[in-house]
Amino acid sequence: MPDTPHPDLPPAAQRALAEAEARRKANPAPALPPELGGPKGLEPVRYGDWERKGLAVDF
Repeated sequence: MPDTPHPDLPPAAQRALAEAEARRKANPAPALPPELGGPKGLEPVRYGDWERKGLAVDF
């Protein structure tokens, strides 16, 4: 495979990455409507906790 972005990976891994990239290009993510009334700032689920009125809830 000439000019691959990950030349240190085995051929099977390079092929899997190429197939995944082709699937992402064939099926783009749908455009989602904006969230109304959601939390402001950074996405709380990404950091594992929510904060409301000074109280933090950790899942």
